[in-house]
Amino acid sequence: MTFEELYRRHVGEVRRFALYLSGDPAEAEDIASETFIRAWVADAPGRAQTLRAYLFTIARNLHRKGHRRARIGAAILADMPGAAPDLETELAGASELRAVLARLQTLPEIDRAVLLMRAFHDMPYAEIAASLGISVASAKVKVHRARAILEIHRS
Repeated sequence: MTFEELYRRHVGEVRRFALYLSGDPAEAEDIASETFIRAWVADAPGRAQTLRAYLFTIARNLHRKGHRRARIGAAILADMPGAAPDLETELAGASELRAVLARLQTLPEIDRAVLLMRAFHDMPYAEIAASLGISVASAKVKVHRARAILEIHRS
C-alpha cells in the first residue's frame, strides 16, 4: 500500500476522531497529518489489531501529548454534511452540536476516546481495548458510563 492509498482510505476517520477528541478543527487537521507521517515511518503496528486501531492510537497519543488541557466548545460547522437548511434550523443544529461537544469535552480523555471509537467508528471492544491498553471489560464499562454521563447532562 502506498502512502497516498493509506491516507485516502483512512484520513476521514482519523480527522473526525481527532476532531471529537480535541474539539478544534485546526488541531484535528494537525493531528491527522502527523498521524499518517508517524504511521508511515513506523516499523509496524504494535498492540493494535488493525491498521485503523493503530492510526487511532497514534492520533490519541498525539492529542494527549500536545494538548492535555480540556477545551470546551468548538465551532465545527464547516464540515457538517447535509443539505442547506434554513437559518433557524441551522442555528438550532449548531447550538445542539456545540452543547454535545461541550459535554463530550467534560469526559476524561480515555473515556472520550473509548466512546468515540465505539460509537462513531463502530470498533469492536477487543480492538478498542488492545489499542488503548485496557481490558475488554474496562472498555465496555467506560462506554456505558460515558453514555450515561452524557445522557444525564442532556436532561
